[in-house]
Amino acid sequence: MSASQDRYDAVIVGGGVAGASLGAELASSMSVLLVEMEDQPGYHSTGRSVAFWSETYGGPLVRPLTRLSRALLDRPEPDFSERGFLSPRGAIHIGRAEDRGRRDAMLGEYRDDAALVPIDGAQMRRHVPGLRPEWVVGLEEASTRDIDVAGFHAACLRSFRRRGGMLACSTRLDRARKVADGWKVDLSTGPVQAGLIVDAAGAWADDVAIACGVPPLGITPLLRTVAQLRVDPPAPDALPLVLDLAERFYFKPVGGGRIWLTPHDEQPVQPADVAPDELDVAVAIDRFQSVVDWRVEAVERKWAGLRSFAPDRLPVYGHDPDVADFFWFAGQGGFGIQTAPAAARLARSLILGTDDPVIAGLDAALYAPGRLR
Repeated sequence: MSASQDRYDAVIVGGGVAGASLGAELASSMSVLLVEMEDQPGYHSTGRSVAFWSETYGGPLVRPLTRLSRALLDRPEPDFSERGFLSPRGAIHIGRAEDRGRRDAMLGEYRDDAALVPIDGAQMRRHVPGLRPEWVVGLEEASTRDIDVAGFHAACLRSFRRRGGMLACSTRLDRARKVADGWKVDLSTGPVQAGLIVDAAGAWADDVAIACGVPPLGITPLLRTVAQLRVDPPAPDALPLVLDLAERFYFKPVGGGRIWLTPHDEQPVQPADVAPDELDVAVAIDRFQSVVDWRVEAVERKWAGLRSFAPDRLPVYGHDPDVADFFWFAGQGGFGIQTAPAAARLARSLILGTDDPVIAGLDAALYAPGRLR
């Protein structure tokens, strides 16, 4: 669908979970055009997620966004969805004897409320049958959940359209320039005017800023490799998410005895439709076979996704300090989906200048783009 009018209160660039969730929050109060360069929204990072909610993922400063998002994902408002998007999974963080320091440091960060509970090798083997004997220290994170990413993204888009939002796929922002009352935006499908540009372009966030004459913030796309394996014995459906304390892998079951496995790689790349490297898949399998005594029968699928980080690895939410009607909504790393509901509420509050009791405890200054200038 292409833009059907000449002026919008806001143009959001990027139709993944970030742009779609914020569009759903804004569309009842503003005229909003959501611009997506692919022929379907969510093609890049959103569609390639390993799809879990973890209270500790992203670190203590991301945790407030994650915690507030849990209730919004688990029990969404009735006019948004009739069902929740989280299901039980659980997680364990595992390590060898030399990883005790990593375990203790992580435990110390979250000791305040027992989000993490120490477990020993015998307890770990009850969770993961076939775990090799050298894995002896661990932490259990029972609150971890699976996320129905596709379901949540689709609900955001439905809500956006129902509230009057306009979605334009196969549409690029080529250039934008400041005019007296906002922006003249040159899209690949033709020009529009906007009062506000929201940069929710993920790996392309800095490119969009440059096209608008706004200085970039140094948001870097990092490639992550994922493979779907069929293993013998079949992976139990109730297997928790298994993460290495040394951050060299994690894996989770996806049904039918299969697992999704990543070598936890972070390779700086140019924003693009990325593909996995065979060597990285081989590295992931080698690491996996050092963890359990299961046999890898087949690599059934493999893919790569982009996770985009600001230099300090915190998300960037807020008006640009030099160009006030350019709003950053980017740098969500690998935690963008699990924090999307709270982040969208925060951004709506900042854009509309309204208070929102749901996110009243958030410190917006932590995520403001001015910290990076």
